[in-house]
Amino acid sequence: MRRLIIALLFSLSLPVFAQATPPKDLQPLPEPPPPPPGMELDPSLEPQVTITKRGEDTVQEYRISGKLYMLKITPPHGVAYYLIDSRGDGKFSRQESLDSGVRVPQWVLHTF
Repeated sequence: MRRLIIALLFSLSLPVFAQATPPKDLQPLPEPPPPPPGMELDPSLEPQVTITKRGEDTVQEYRISGKLYMLKITPPHGVAYYLIDSRGDGKFSRQESLDSGVRVPQWVLHTF
């Protein structure tokens, strides 16, 4: 029985010994290549998040190019809910979570 316990403790300590000795042939990672031409990130497409307090609620406003498209309201005692402008007409609809089923992609290809 003692041999079994000793063998079990030894087998559990092997990963610790394996991590204690670093490999000798480590090489630094090369720098990542630059993005291809025309694929640079446009900072205006990054969402701008503004966090404010309205009463006891915490409100996060999400904007792209200055246009408000989503609000996340977090009450002090409860679950957060979202108000989303899905059509871009300024009318917000309430959703309890962002994973509420299948949504059709609604990408903006061009604006006038």
